[in-house]
Amino acid sequence: MKKLLIINGPNLNLLGKREPDVYGSLTFESYFETLKTTFPEFELFYYQSNVEGLLIDKIHEVGFSYDGIILNAGAYTHTSIAIADAIRAIKTPVIEVHISNVHAREEFRHHSYLSAACKACVVGFGLDSYRLAIESFK
Repeated sequence: MKKLLIINGPNLNLLGKREPDVYGSLTFESYFETLKTTFPEFELFYYQSNVEGLLIDKIHEVGFSYDGIILNAGAYTHTSIAIADAIRAIKTPVIEVHISNVHAREEFRHHSYLSAACKACVVGFGLDSYRLAIESFK
């Protein structure tokens, strides 16, 4: 059974409360239960932190033993060379995910430091962006 880790970065712990017009009204925890039911062929794990260093530590921890990482680094996408370096340092493929279409938002969100280090990117499909990323590991 393939092991996948979904990592969410800063402020994504507020899904369901934060800007529901942009991010929807579901909590990630409730959506994660749906993902586990939808994909019984995967062993799915979830981690969230608002702290850049803890995200890097988690990438290092699983980056040589898991089959895939699905990463929504939130605003760190647009600022963190350190997370991009962590992705480049590991063997596990990483899919960058965004709930909203970052290219239709503020200009500073149009650039990702992570995209070039990732296997692929899924943006703008709401929470289904995670589902699509998981499907890429079939």
